[in-house]
Amino acid sequence: MPVWSDDRQAAWPHVGSMPLIKEENMAKFLYVYHGSGKMPTEEAERKAAMDAWNGWYGKLGSAVVDGGNPVGMSKMVLPGGKVENNGGSNPTAGYTIVEAKDIDDAIAKAKDCPILMNPAFSVEIAPIIEMM
Repeated sequence: MPVWSDDRQAAWPHVGSMPLIKEENMAKFLYVYHGSGKMPTEEAERKAAMDAWNGWYGKLGSAVVDGGNPVGMSKMVLPGGKVENNGGSNPTAGYTIVEAKDIDDAIAKAKDCPILMNPAFSVEIAPIIEMM
């Protein structure tokens, strides 16, 4: 299904200057960020981290479908109703949804993700299968 880049322009002002281009045969991919850590406490480090994220989103441009958000500590429901409160062995830290030609293109785009500057984090990539 074709996607018009103007759908993203409202959510992402930095792509607002991009031309409205109809993109054919682009798949959506979910980037799930895993790891544990905290934002830097020093203002300069925090700004540098946010600048890195904004730069990466800018580089991705109209490929960003949903810039996502960080997430809090998750809980896991296991068979039998048992609940783990620690987020599991590799907790989810956040997500982003991007468009890419294929999984290899999605991997190439993820390699520059700023979260990978911290060796305690990783990016899991999964194709989104649209059912509706």
